[in-house]
Formats: sequence, C-alpha cells, structure tokens
Amino acid sequence: MIEDIVFSFNDVKATQAAAFFIKRQGQPSISYLGLLKMLYISDRTSLERNGYPITGDQFVSMKYGPVLTRIYDYVKPQGGRSHSEYWSEYIATVSAPHNPEKKVFVTLIADPGDDELSLDEEAIMESVYQKFGSLNPFDVAEWTHSLPEWIDPKTLDQKVVNISVINLLHYLKMSDEQIQRIKAVAERERYLDGVLNG
Repeated sequence: MIEDIVFSFNDVKATQAAAFFIKRQGQPSISYLGLLKMLYISDRTSLERNGYPITGDQFVSMKYGPVLTRIYDYVKPQGGRSHSEYWSEYIATVSAPHNPEKKVFVTLIADPGDDELSLDEEAIMESVYQKFGSLNPFDVAEWTHSLPEWIDPKTLDQKVVNISVINLLHYLKMSDEQIQRIKAVAERERYLDGVLNG
C-alpha cells in the first residue's frame, strides 16, 4: 500500500488564512464552525487547483464534516491540546456574553498580515467566502457531508477519522502521475522544512 501524502503545515499561513476570513466577516468575530468549514474548503480547493493546500494541515472527518485537525485544535472552545504561540498572538476563541445559544466565535486580537499568502490563495479564499460566508455554518457543515472524502466517524465508533489525501486526489479526478508529482513536492517541502527548522 502506498504511504499517504503528508504536507508541511505552515503555522503562519494558517493564522493569516484564518485572519483573512475573520477580517472579511468583520469584527468582532466569526463563528468557529463557519471558520473551520471555510478553511477546509479553501485548502481542498487549492489542492484541486494547484496540487498543494494553503495551510498544509491534515484533513480529518468529524461529526460536522471534514476539518483541518491542527486548526481545529487551535479554535475548539475548550482550548487546544497544542496551541500555537503564533496563532495565540493574533487570534482568540471566545464565547459571546449573555448568549443563550452558547455560540462560540473566533476573534482577531491583532492583524498578522497576509505576506505569506499568494494572490491566488487569497482569490481562492475570497471565492469560498463569497459562496459560504453568509450561510448558516451548520448548513455549510451539512453541505460538506456530501463531499466524497467525508466518513461519518460514528459508523466506525470513532470521533475522528483521517482522510486519505491520495483518496481525496482520486475523488478530484487526479491521475496517478499527478498524484506522484504532488507526493514528491510534499516530501521535498517537508525535507526542506526539517533542514531549516531542525
């Protein structure tokens, strides 16, 4: 069996991508579920168009559809198990005061800028925001249940199920040759990150 593709997670780009959506929504905040859905859809769209996701985060299936696992840990209401110092410098998760529905939001503490994001990546996120930004996040979550890579975790008696990038690329009609190229690029990026940050 071929080893799955693992991308190099970019904490700065992940923070800047989240900030992009928070700024588009307008202060003070954005629904944490809505943010998670739009970041996943953006990474998926970038993978389909460019052969590489924006954040490099790992894709997983959860109850409310596919999410990016590290970013989910950053924004989940109870506090993540692996909070990023960089993320926490710019973004916070808050509960709205006097909120009978107990909704949770993600808010911007400071602007991290957008220098790590390409114009193409910003265009992808803008198109995702235009399509999904004004919708009820639970409706967007329901829409993501129709994506072929989503597996309902409860059918496996689990809370989280990894999404195979190779399977996802097949769903996106990528050829074996294209998938091998994407795998090679991902492995090179991870190697270079290890050399630079090791």
